[in-house]
Amino acid sequence: MRLDKFICKSTELTRTEAKKLLKSGEVKVNGEVIKNPATQVHENNTITLDNGASEQVLSARSSRYIMMHKPQDTICSNVDEIYPSILHYIEVDKAFDLHIAGRLDADTTGLVLITDDGRWSHNIITPKKDCAKTYRVWLRNSITEDKQAALIEHFDQGIQLQGEKNLTKPAILKIITEDEVLLTITEGKYHQVKRMFAAVGNKVVGLHREKIGAISLDESLEEGQWRYLTEEEINSF
Repeated sequence: MRLDKFICKSTELTRTEAKKLLKSGEVKVNGEVIKNPATQVHENNTITLDNGASEQVLSARSSRYIMMHKPQDTICSNVDEIYPSILHYIEVDKAFDLHIAGRLDADTTGLVLITDDGRWSHNIITPKKDCAKTYRVWLRNSITEDKQAALIEHFDQGIQLQGEKNLTKPAILKIITEDEVLLTITEGKYHQVKRMFAAVGNKVVGLHREKIGAISLDESLEEGQWRYLTEEEINSF
Protein backbone atom coordinates (compact mmCIF):
# COMPACT_ATOMS: atom_id res chain seq x y z
CA MET A 1 0.00 0.00 0.00
CA ARG A 2 1.21 3.54 -0.71
CA LEU A 3 2.43 5.37 2.37
CA ASP A 4 0.10 8.35 1.87
CA LYS A 5 -2.86 5.99 1.58
CA PHE A 6 -1.76 4.17 4.74
CA ILE A 7 -1.69 7.48 6.62
CA CYS A 8 -5.22 8.29 5.41
CA LYS A 9 -6.46 4.87 6.55
CA SER A 10 -4.84 5.40 9.96
CA THR A 11 -5.97 8.98 10.60
CA GLU A 12 -8.63 11.48 9.60
CA LEU A 13 -6.24 13.19 7.19
CA THR A 14 -7.01 13.67 3.52
CA ARG A 15 -4.54 12.53 0.86
CA THR A 16 -3.39 16.16 0.39
CA GLU A 17 -2.85 16.59 4.13
CA ALA A 18 -0.95 13.30 4.32
CA LYS A 19 1.42 14.44 1.58
CA LYS A 20 2.08 17.71 3.42
CA LEU A 21 2.84 15.73 6.56
CA LEU A 22 5.30 13.56 4.66
CA LYS A 23 6.99 16.60 3.15
CA SER A 24 7.51 18.03 6.64
CA GLY A 25 9.57 14.97 7.61
CA GLU A 26 7.29 13.90 10.46
CA VAL A 27 6.67 10.37 9.16
CA LYS A 28 9.01 7.48 9.89
CA VAL A 29 8.94 3.94 8.54
CA ASN A 30 10.89 1.52 10.71
CA GLY A 31 12.65 4.50 12.30
CA GLU A 32 13.64 6.16 9.01
CA VAL A 33 12.15 9.47 7.83
CA ILE A 34 10.30 8.91 4.54
CA LYS A 35 9.02 11.78 2.43
CA ASN A 36 7.95 9.98 -0.74
CA PRO A 37 4.15 9.43 -0.65
CA ALA A 38 4.40 6.57 -3.17
CA THR A 39 6.64 4.48 -0.90
CA GLN A 40 5.14 1.01 -0.50
CA VAL A 41 4.54 -0.11 3.09
CA HIS A 42 3.25 -3.36 4.55
CA GLU A 43 1.55 -4.61 7.70
CA ASN A 44 4.84 -5.62 9.32
CA ASN A 45 6.29 -2.09 8.99
CA THR A 46 6.31 0.25 11.99
CA ILE A 47 5.00 3.62 10.86
CA THR A 48 5.06 6.58 13.21
CA LEU A 49 4.22 10.28 13.29
CA ASP A 50 6.92 12.21 15.14
CA ASN A 51 6.55 15.98 15.53
CA GLY A 52 9.42 16.27 17.99
CA ALA A 53 7.21 16.53 21.05
CA SER A 54 5.46 13.16 20.75
CA GLU A 55 5.44 10.03 18.66
CA GLN A 56 2.33 8.18 17.50
CA VAL A 57 2.36 4.68 16.07
CA LEU A 58 -0.12 4.37 13.19
CA SER A 59 -2.34 1.37 12.63
CA ALA A 60 -4.40 1.23 9.44
CA ARG A 61 -8.11 0.51 9.62
CA SER A 62 -9.19 -2.82 8.19
CA SER A 63 -9.92 -2.83 4.47
CA ARG A 64 -13.54 -2.58 3.39
CA TYR A 65 -15.25 -4.86 0.90
CA ILE A 66 -18.70 -3.90 -0.37
CA MET A 67 -21.31 -5.27 -2.75
CA MET A 68 -23.68 -2.79 -4.34
CA HIS A 69 -26.68 -3.01 -6.64
CA LYS A 70 -25.85 -0.21 -9.05
CA PRO A 71 -28.80 1.91 -10.21
CA GLN A 72 -29.23 3.15 -13.75
CA ASP A 73 -27.97 6.65 -14.60
CA THR A 74 -25.06 6.52 -12.15
CA ILE A 75 -21.35 6.19 -12.87
CA CYS A 76 -18.59 4.00 -11.45
CA SER A 77 -16.22 6.85 -10.71
CA ASN A 78 -14.86 8.78 -7.74
CA VAL A 79 -15.89 12.01 -9.46
CA ASP A 80 -19.37 13.16 -10.49
CA GLU A 81 -19.78 13.82 -14.18
CA ILE A 82 -23.01 14.00 -16.19
CA TYR A 83 -24.37 11.40 -13.78
CA PRO A 84 -23.58 11.11 -10.04
CA SER A 85 -21.03 8.66 -8.66
CA ILE A 86 -22.36 5.48 -7.08
CA LEU A 87 -20.19 6.27 -4.05
CA HIS A 88 -22.86 8.75 -2.92
CA TYR A 89 -24.94 5.72 -1.97
CA ILE A 90 -22.24 4.27 0.31
CA GLU A 91 -22.86 5.64 3.79
CA VAL A 92 -19.46 4.95 5.34
CA ASP A 93 -16.56 7.09 6.53
CA LYS A 94 -14.45 8.41 3.64
CA ALA A 95 -16.55 6.68 1.01
CA PHE A 96 -14.75 8.50 -1.77
CA ASP A 97 -11.45 6.89 -0.72
CA LEU A 98 -12.93 3.61 -1.98
CA HIS A 99 -12.57 2.43 -5.57
CA ILE A 100 -14.72 0.31 -7.87
CA ALA A 101 -13.36 -3.09 -8.92
CA GLY A 102 -14.81 -3.49 -12.39
CA ARG A 103 -16.91 -0.66 -13.72
CA LEU A 104 -20.32 -0.57 -15.39
CA ASP A 105 -21.69 1.90 -17.94
CA ALA A 106 -24.10 4.58 -16.73
CA ASP A 107 -27.10 2.80 -18.26
CA THR A 108 -26.13 -0.62 -16.86
CA THR A 109 -27.43 -1.93 -13.53
CA GLY A 110 -26.31 -4.73 -11.26
CA LEU A 111 -23.41 -6.02 -9.23
CA VAL A 112 -20.52 -3.72 -8.41
CA LEU A 113 -17.72 -4.54 -5.97
CA ILE A 114 -16.18 -1.66 -4.03
CA THR A 115 -13.09 -1.69 -1.81
CA ASP A 116 -9.99 0.14 -0.62
CA ASP A 117 -7.82 -2.97 -0.95
CA GLY A 118 -5.87 -2.55 -4.18
CA ARG A 119 -4.33 -6.02 -4.13
CA TRP A 120 -7.74 -7.63 -3.77
CA SER A 121 -9.33 -5.64 -6.59
CA HIS A 122 -6.34 -6.38 -8.83
CA ASN A 123 -7.36 -10.05 -8.82
CA ILE A 124 -10.73 -9.01 -10.25
CA ILE A 125 -9.69 -6.57 -12.94
CA THR A 126 -6.37 -7.93 -14.20
CA PRO A 127 -6.78 -9.79 -17.52
CA LYS A 128 -4.35 -12.48 -16.34
CA LYS A 129 -6.88 -13.81 -13.80
CA ASP A 130 -9.68 -14.40 -16.37
CA CYS A 131 -12.28 -13.37 -13.79
CA ALA A 132 -15.69 -14.40 -15.13
CA LYS A 133 -18.51 -11.85 -15.16
CA THR A 134 -22.10 -12.79 -16.00
CA TYR A 135 -24.59 -10.35 -17.52
CA ARG A 136 -28.29 -10.58 -18.17
CA VAL A 137 -28.85 -9.04 -21.59
CA TRP A 138 -32.05 -7.88 -23.25
CA LEU A 139 -31.89 -7.61 -27.05
CA ARG A 140 -33.71 -5.60 -29.68
CA ASN A 141 -33.86 -8.44 -32.20
CA SER A 142 -35.18 -11.86 -31.24
CA ILE A 143 -32.89 -14.87 -31.58
CA THR A 144 -35.10 -17.44 -33.23
CA GLU A 145 -34.71 -21.07 -32.26
CA ASP A 146 -33.11 -22.02 -35.57
CA LYS A 147 -30.25 -19.52 -34.99
CA GLN A 148 -29.55 -20.13 -31.32
CA ALA A 149 -27.11 -23.06 -31.58
CA ALA A 150 -24.97 -21.30 -34.19
CA LEU A 151 -24.88 -18.09 -32.13
CA ILE A 152 -23.86 -19.97 -28.97
CA GLU A 153 -21.00 -21.57 -30.90
CA HIS A 154 -20.01 -18.21 -32.41
CA PHE A 155 -19.65 -16.64 -28.95
CA ASP A 156 -17.73 -19.69 -27.74
CA GLN A 157 -15.24 -19.30 -30.59
CA GLY A 158 -14.78 -15.56 -30.02
CA ILE A 159 -16.25 -12.45 -31.61
CA GLN A 160 -14.43 -10.03 -33.89
CA LEU A 161 -15.09 -6.58 -32.46
CA GLN A 162 -14.84 -3.50 -34.63
CA GLY A 163 -11.45 -1.86 -34.20
CA GLU A 164 -9.92 -4.88 -32.46
CA LYS A 165 -7.11 -7.01 -33.90
CA ASN A 166 -7.93 -10.23 -32.06
CA LEU A 167 -11.12 -12.13 -31.34
CA THR A 168 -12.62 -11.88 -27.89
CA LYS A 169 -11.89 -14.72 -25.52
CA PRO A 170 -14.47 -17.53 -25.55
CA ALA A 171 -17.74 -16.44 -23.99
CA ILE A 172 -20.63 -18.53 -22.67
CA LEU A 173 -24.02 -17.60 -24.10
CA LYS A 174 -27.15 -19.05 -22.52
CA ILE A 175 -30.51 -18.40 -24.14
CA ILE A 176 -33.30 -17.57 -21.67
CA THR A 177 -35.91 -16.40 -24.18
CA GLU A 178 -35.64 -15.23 -27.77
CA ASP A 179 -34.81 -11.68 -26.60
CA GLU A 180 -33.17 -12.35 -23.23
CA VAL A 181 -29.83 -14.11 -22.65
CA LEU A 182 -27.11 -14.63 -20.07
CA LEU A 183 -23.58 -13.90 -21.24
CA THR A 184 -20.42 -14.78 -19.28
CA ILE A 185 -17.15 -13.15 -20.35
CA THR A 186 -13.65 -13.10 -18.85
CA GLU A 187 -12.52 -9.78 -20.28
CA GLY A 188 -13.39 -6.16 -19.70
CA LYS A 189 -13.02 -4.40 -23.03
CA TYR A 190 -14.70 -1.05 -23.51
CA HIS A 191 -18.49 -1.58 -23.91
CA GLN A 192 -17.65 -5.22 -24.62
CA VAL A 193 -21.07 -6.83 -24.24
CA LYS A 194 -22.77 -4.18 -26.37
CA ARG A 195 -20.04 -4.42 -29.01
CA MET A 196 -20.22 -8.23 -29.12
CA PHE A 197 -23.91 -8.19 -29.94
CA ALA A 198 -23.47 -5.32 -32.38
CA ALA A 199 -20.88 -7.47 -34.17
CA VAL A 200 -23.51 -10.18 -34.77
CA GLY A 201 -26.14 -7.72 -35.98
CA ASN A 202 -28.09 -7.17 -32.79
CA LYS A 203 -28.44 -4.39 -30.22
CA VAL A 204 -28.43 -4.46 -26.44
CA VAL A 205 -31.44 -2.60 -25.02
CA GLY A 206 -30.93 -3.60 -21.37
CA LEU A 207 -27.90 -4.79 -19.42
CA HIS A 208 -27.57 -6.05 -15.85
CA ARG A 209 -24.52 -7.67 -14.23
CA GLU A 210 -25.45 -10.60 -12.00
CA LYS A 211 -22.15 -12.19 -11.02
CA ILE A 212 -18.41 -11.52 -10.66
CA GLY A 213 -16.28 -14.58 -10.06
CA ALA A 214 -18.05 -16.62 -7.39
CA ILE A 215 -19.97 -13.62 -6.02
CA SER A 216 -23.59 -13.22 -7.10
CA LEU A 217 -25.64 -10.09 -6.57
CA ASP A 218 -27.65 -10.41 -3.35
CA GLU A 219 -31.27 -10.65 -4.48
CA SER A 220 -32.42 -8.79 -1.35
CA LEU A 221 -30.60 -5.62 -2.44
CA GLU A 222 -32.71 -3.06 -4.27
CA GLU A 223 -31.06 -0.65 -6.71
CA GLY A 224 -28.85 1.74 -4.77
CA GLN A 225 -28.55 -0.57 -1.76
CA TRP A 226 -25.32 -2.22 -0.57
CA ARG A 227 -23.86 -4.51 2.06
CA TYR A 228 -20.45 -5.65 3.24
CA LEU A 229 -19.13 -8.86 1.72
CA THR A 230 -18.91 -11.98 3.86
CA GLU A 231 -15.53 -13.52 4.68
CA GLU A 232 -16.30 -16.33 2.23
CA GLU A 233 -17.03 -13.84 -0.55
CA ILE A 234 -13.89 -11.84 0.19
CA ASN A 235 -11.70 -14.94 0.21
CA SER A 236 -13.14 -16.17 -3.12
CA PHE A 237 -10.66 -13.83 -4.81
